[in-house]
Amino acid sequence: MPVESLFARLEPLLARVNKPIQYVGGELNSQIKDWDAAEVRWALMYPDAYEVGLPNQGVQILYEILNERDGVLAERTYAVWPDMERLMREHGVPQFTVDAHRPVAAFDLLGVSFPTELGYTNLLTALDLAGIPLEAADRTDEHPIVIAGGHAAFNPEPIADFLDAAVLGDGEEIVLAITEVVREWKAEGRPGGRDELLMRLAASGGVYVPRFYDVTYLPDGRIQRVAPNRHGVPWRVAKHTVMDLDAWPYPKKPLVPLAETVHERYSVEIFRGCTRGCRFCQAGMITRPVRERSITTIGEMVEGGLKESGFQEVGLLSLSSADHSEIGDIAKGLADRYEGTNTSLSLPSTRVDAFNITLANEFSRGGRRSGLTFAPEGGSERMRRVINKMVSEEDLIRTVTTAYENGWRQVKLYFMCGLPTEEDEDVLGIADMARRVIQAGREATGRRDIRCTVSIGGFVPKPHTPFQWAAQCDHETVDRRLRALKDVLRTDKEYGRSIGLRYHDGKPSIIEGLLSRGDRRVGKVIRAVWEDGGRFDGWSEHFSYERWAACAEKALADEPVDLDWYTTRERDEVEVLPWDHLDAGLDREWLWQDWQDALSEVEVEDCRWTPCYDCGVCPTMGTEIQIGPTGRKLLPLSVV
Repeated sequence: MPVESLFARLEPLLARVNKPIQYVGGELNSQIKDWDAAEVRWALMYPDAYEVGLPNQGVQILYEILNERDGVLAERTYAVWPDMERLMREHGVPQFTVDAHRPVAAFDLLGVSFPTELGYTNLLTALDLAGIPLEAADRTDEHPIVIAGGHAAFNPEPIADFLDAAVLGDGEEIVLAITEVVREWKAEGRPGGRDELLMRLAASGGVYVPRFYDVTYLPDGRIQRVAPNRHGVPWRVAKHTVMDLDAWPYPKKPLVPLAETVHERYSVEIFRGCTRGCRFCQAGMITRPVRERSITTIGEMVEGGLKESGFQEVGLLSLSSADHSEIGDIAKGLADRYEGTNTSLSLPSTRVDAFNITLANEFSRGGRRSGLTFAPEGGSERMRRVINKMVSEEDLIRTVTTAYENGWRQVKLYFMCGLPTEEDEDVLGIADMARRVIQAGREATGRRDIRCTVSIGGFVPKPHTPFQWAAQCDHETVDRRLRALKDVLRTDKEYGRSIGLRYHDGKPSIIEGLLSRGDRRVGKVIRAVWEDGGRFDGWSEHFSYERWAACAEKALADEPVDLDWYTTRERDEVEVLPWDHLDAGLDREWLWQDWQDALSEVEVEDCRWTPCYDCGVCPTMGTEIQIGPTGRKLLPLSVV
């Protein structure tokens, strides 16, 4: 039976909410497929506001891949703002998709992409609005399979009670495999109901189903064991790795937003993975190995994406885009191709040691010369050795001097506060570095309009990194160090006015730490926060540390653990970590040794250019590093 659109019930509410256009749909390249012609139906959710969620590459790629398949339908849904949530509850309007405004509860699967953990309360809002029971154990055959992906899914244990399944790693291939399992199960008449479908997904070894694993605890609160409770369920669930990015050139038809969004450009992922070995970086660890897209595929994607969207900016994305083996040829080829048009090129934050002025000039040839962003991460040489960010202060000064000499006036530097072994002087060293940057710019240009913006985030230890055992720095210490840094810059009459300082206080980082390294007991905290009104915790104006702390104290009152136990406590080598049964390919002994190397301030090279140092990913996952050069060139188009 066709599923009725909810728009007739939704439309009268739109005049009463902020930014109503975000709920309307109808974007260029969005798709509405025949409900009855589809055998498998996906609702894809980004658990944040439309303006943040629509540009998300992961959701756009899966949306397009699924809708290309016959008999498969995919629509999108986003978190609704509190004003819309209130009206939806008053008028009985359930969570809806923005494409055809169909009720989310009517779909076969609800796929939720979590880039960070602070979207967990938004998932509960969406489930509740949809009429889907919050606890997976309470769902029946009539409810969608709720399945999580994204970086936070590498430790889904804090939300295990709310999930039917989770997928680790790249989604392009596994989302189609899941679709075929569901299609086959439905064609057979849904034998064994929901439980049988989840068993089929789990038995493949590529989908983690939390209900098929039991967790037992030691008296002191540590995990004793995580073990399957069903025959045929694997002890460890492995991540998925797409090994030929050229075979998956998505998105081909990017969605063009109707409302203002955080990024309005056509983004091309030029390679996936990173082997720089920054010890704090979960993304770099869990996306190994490096796999490059070829220069020709990148050129074809840019040509097609601009034609299909009308965007005027192209972003070349990856964890370290200047590390692509043919980045110089890519930049020159695209700059040549689009010179004289209204198309501009951009590169995200660039490593100091990968930046060169030729590359920067190619990207600014279209006339836009924005500020340059570099991420030294640590404020002292010692700190950068600890985190394996092999960038010297001399490298930075040499790079920014060259940039200032070639016409740039603004540089942004990104750091973290609260890193393992950090002392007060490491943070105050940020002021010294910023001063040297301004001084170098003034000397190179003879001008006084040189600016440097310092942006600082709180460090959160993440699963599947060498710092997964580290004690998180308490928020009082982080805030004290940041205040001291602010005072030093504010009282600097020579350079202070030329240095901008932006930072977040330490409290949100503590809650992110609870959610990133938590186990299933943290689910009680998340639910308590949500029931107390917690929404949009990634937004500073909605986040409440006091709410989280109070709910954690109450929800964990009968447990031998508390907020500090999950965050500011250091783990030892033999402790069972909540995610140890989820395999990112990294050898646990190698991660531990890299943690010891961090404490000894020993640096590790990038295995792209040096012999393998046995992190374990390639042999464990049956993968290998894929880098060029291909020797091919990106030729200009005959007609632009």
